[in-house]
Parts: sequence; C-alpha cells; structure tokens
Amino acid sequence: MNLPPLVPGTLLSRYKRFLADVRLDRGETVTAHCANTGSLLGLQKPGYRVWLSRSTNPARKLAWTWELVEPAPEVLCGIHTGRANALVLEALEAGLLPELAGYTGCRREAPIGEHSRSDLLLKYPDGLCHVEVKSVTAAVADGIGCFPDAVSVRAVKHLRELAARVALGERAAVVFCAQRPDVAEVRPADAIDPVFGTALRQAAGQGVELYALGARVSPVAIVLARRLPVVLP
Repeated sequence: MNLPPLVPGTLLSRYKRFLADVRLDRGETVTAHCANTGSLLGLQKPGYRVWLSRSTNPARKLAWTWELVEPAPEVLCGIHTGRANALVLEALEAGLLPELAGYTGCRREAPIGEHSRSDLLLKYPDGLCHVEVKSVTAAVADGIGCFPDAVSVRAVKHLRELAARVALGERAAVVFCAQRPDVAEVRPADAIDPVFGTALRQAAGQGVELYALGARVSPVAIVLARRLPVVLP
C-alpha cells in the first residue's frame, strides 16, 4: 500500500484517545487525529518520531492524521488501524494466504450477527468465508506481537459471531495484521484481556481459522510481506 505524502515530526502527547499533539520538523505544532482506539502500548511516548498525513478535505475537523511512529531505531510501526483491511486484501490478492485463495468475489463490511459486520466476506463457488481483521501494534520482547493492547469486548463478540458462522457450515477466519517489522509471531494478550484469549482459543477449537501477517513499513509504503505463526500458549 502506497501511503500519501507524510510529514515527520515529534510526538508531544496523545490524549482523549483520538488526539495527538505533534511538533513538525518545520517548527509548527499541530493536533492530529489518532485513528486507533487502543492504548497504543509502547507507542505513545512523548519524544518519539512520528509521521502524519494531511487531508485536503475542508470538511474535516482535523486535517492531520497520525500514520507512523518509530518506537525503536529504524523500527517504524503503522498505527492507523483503518488501513488494516485494505492491507490484508492486498495480501490476499498477492497470494500471501493460499488457504484463502480462489475466492470469486469480496464484499467489505458485510453484516454478520447482531449489529456487527465482517471486515471481508469472501465468496467461493462452494460457500462463504467471513474474515475479521485485527490490527496488531503492541509488541514485547523476542518479537512477540500481542492483541489486543486494551480490553476489547467488541473483539470477543466478533470471535463468537465467527464461531456461530462456522456452526452454520460457513468458513470464518481471523487475520492478524502486524503493521511493524519486528514482530515474528502473534499471541493473544492474556495479561491485558484474558477474556479475549479464552475466546480466541475457543473459536480456534470450533473451526475458526487463524492467520497472521507481518509488514514492511516505510514513510512511503506499508506492505504485508511475511507469514507469521499465531501462537496460543
């Protein structure tokens, strides 16, 4: 995925979940939209290098959007969760997940369960596969990426809805999208949200497929380029 032109700066603070103050390299201080509802564990320390995109839409309240952060030297992480679905779809089209290849159509935001939608609905000659995309930004030692980085009742609800589709004879999958290059595997963040960890193990036992992909990240583009194992300790 090619990114829009990005402007570098230094993070001053992130607050109210959706706001971040950034001092641009050219000296200007701006408030940017943070398109990530999680805690940004390990990624929101004041002083970190960040990159912002700027919208030309005059109707937007905030023109700037926080896109990337550098939590360690030469380690760039994409924090814009709204890009995860498109990244995974690009990876599917590139054949990075052969287990999900062969679909004849794809619908985004398809209704599933009560007041919910699956991120991608893949249509095959013999049936459907509901795909839920989870953006992984948190990482701990030894290349372990964790999801979620905050308690997520919504994510647990999605897992149960996917398992219900499998019980009806359809396929369902979770694809963890790690928008950072230093992740070698993905695990449930049991210490943060044990309910999600239990629900993920239950869903896997009921036939929900689990996949994970890792990215190459630069200020120019984010590309999912690696298969990662999903580990359920």
